[in-house]
Amino acid sequence: MKTILYATDYSKNSIAALKYACAMSTKMNAKLLVVHVFDYPTLLDNVSLKGEDAFPDIEGDAFKKHHSKLTSFCETTLNDDFKSLTILIEAIENKSVVEGIVSKANEIGAFLIITGMKGGSILREVIIGNTTKQLVEQSPCPVLSIPGDASHSGIKTIVYATDLEEEDLGAISKLTEIAKPFNAKIKIVHISPLEENIGKWQNKAVENKIRKYIDYTYLELDILYSDDAFNDLKIYLGKSNADIVAMLERESKSLTSQIFHRDMVKRMESYGKVPLMSFNAKSYGIFHL
Repeated sequence: MKTILYATDYSKNSIAALKYACAMSTKMNAKLLVVHVFDYPTLLDNVSLKGEDAFPDIEGDAFKKHHSKLTSFCETTLNDDFKSLTILIEAIENKSVVEGIVSKANEIGAFLIITGMKGGSILREVIIGNTTKQLVEQSPCPVLSIPGDASHSGIKTIVYATDLEEEDLGAISKLTEIAKPFNAKIKIVHISPLEENIGKWQNKAVENKIRKYIDYTYLELDILYSDDAFNDLKIYLGKSNADIVAMLERESKSLTSQIFHRDMVKRMESYGKVPLMSFNAKSYGIFHL
């Protein structure tokens, strides 16, 4: 059975992500592991120990504290659903939030990591700035970040935005596994510079190449000509009623990739209107035939 890992910082902005994770795990018949990463030595702050007191069990107390807080967070957020759902809860001690999440994802063979898009404390670093890049680069599975005001009303359309290089096939193949339980449409939008002219025969050749390796019925290919990929992609997402936008984050290696900015994932997260699924190019960038 697949396992979805959801990481929280208890913030208000992570509430929608937990509800989203529960809905996805139910639809996909997957286990859901809810985690919070903490650094237990900070619990000594503002603690005054008397000379005659026995040294406290700092580690044990920290795990109990965060397990209890995590349980309470889930109960409050999910109400009666918490009792009916099979949810595993685990507090993780690690000085690095990213390392804590990635280590647990590797340990359990996570199928997907879900987090809130903007947190209120340390998890905020996971989704903003360079730490986002660290999580995606180190994650063994896709990372799905959920806006604080998102509601899971089903997944009907997933837009995979790309400049279509060989590396994308692996990510698209993985994406079909996520889309299949929802019978969701995957719209692959190829973003090209305005000066390029891809004819119908070239477009068909690209589509045939994708279908040669990707077996999924509800798959479409669109071409988006733009010298402002970010803004035109936002317009495209609105017109296509995208429920999720997915992208492969990698280093730009060609002139073609210059139009598809290296920080596009970061910019789309800042946009914050659509759940964003990020793929690690090292894990999913090469399609193994």
